[in-house]
Amino acid sequence: MAKYSRSASEKVERAMKKREAGTLKSGGSGKKVTSKKQAIAIGLSEARAEGKKVPKKKTAKKTAKAKKTNKKAVKKSRKPARK
Repeated sequence: MAKYSRSASEKVERAMKKREAGTLKSGGSGKKVTSKKQAIAIGLSEARAEGKKVPKKKTAKKTAKAKKTNKKAVKKSRKPARK
């Protein structure tokens, strides 16, 4: 079973073509998009907004949890300062 619908992939394809032509702009700042990853993200976002079949975005909770455990590991490895 496909993860993405055909119309979702068409949205991504359209965004990529606009990026190559230099006419794709980001929604927030209105700057030109030059990154392939950003163009794909814009296409998928538009497809989600129209209710097309696209997997959900990954949540930021996982990355925040990973950062928290990394900070703990760094704190444990530090030695206390001697006077």
